[in-house]
Amino acid sequence: MTNTILIIDDDTELCDLLRDYLTPEGFTIEAVHDGLKGAELAVSGQHCMIVLDVMLPGANGFEVLRRIRAACRVPVLMLTARGEDIDRIVGLEIGADDYLPKPFNPRELVARIRAVLRRVETAAAAAQANAGRLVVGDVELISATRDVIRCGCRLELTSVEFAILEVLMQRAGQVVSRDELVKQAMGRNLLAYDRSLDVHVSSLRKKLGPRADDSDRIKTVRSIGYLYSAEV
Repeated sequence: MTNTILIIDDDTELCDLLRDYLTPEGFTIEAVHDGLKGAELAVSGQHCMIVLDVMLPGANGFEVLRRIRAACRVPVLMLTARGEDIDRIVGLEIGADDYLPKPFNPRELVARIRAVLRRVETAAAAAQANAGRLVVGDVELISATRDVIRCGCRLELTSVEFAILEVLMQRAGQVVSRDELVKQAMGRNLLAYDRSLDVHVSSLRKKLGPRADDSDRIKTVRSIGYLYSAEV
């Protein structure tokens, strides 16, 4: 896997700062300051990860993310304005793997990047080693090809949604705590007031649709976590 990270942000000083922090970590940094140019480079297959700001000239971060997700599954971490919860929710729903509000500690960004890349690498290794197939009711999950099929139709899931669904289906009928789900599916610890997991699960529910009896496939267990309903 390439070790080049693409940063799409019009703040040149921030890009230089991130280059200073990420280069010693073994990453090569490429930075662009325009949304249209960033979208073009992001789908080139030359980067291991994209760090994407929401506010950009040319095309905003949401439009850039839509173009990326229409073409590939490269991991994307979005930078959002602190306090703008709607930006984070929209970004996650479109397909961002994680987000970090500005201003942030560069060390936190490095930790988030490593967590996302660990999850991607672990998933790829697992798929290569095991062409696993999980079937619960009318939903089939195939690890090797990263496909999810419901009633014969392939669903378009983001990498995080796939990882969450895989953990839940592996333990269908059992409650998985929020802490454990974030660690296993997103490769990091659950932070206070972090609602990203809930957004991903909400998106998963919409894509999976209800069961035949109109009940949710993924049930919320209050104050604990989530449970994928095992069908008899």
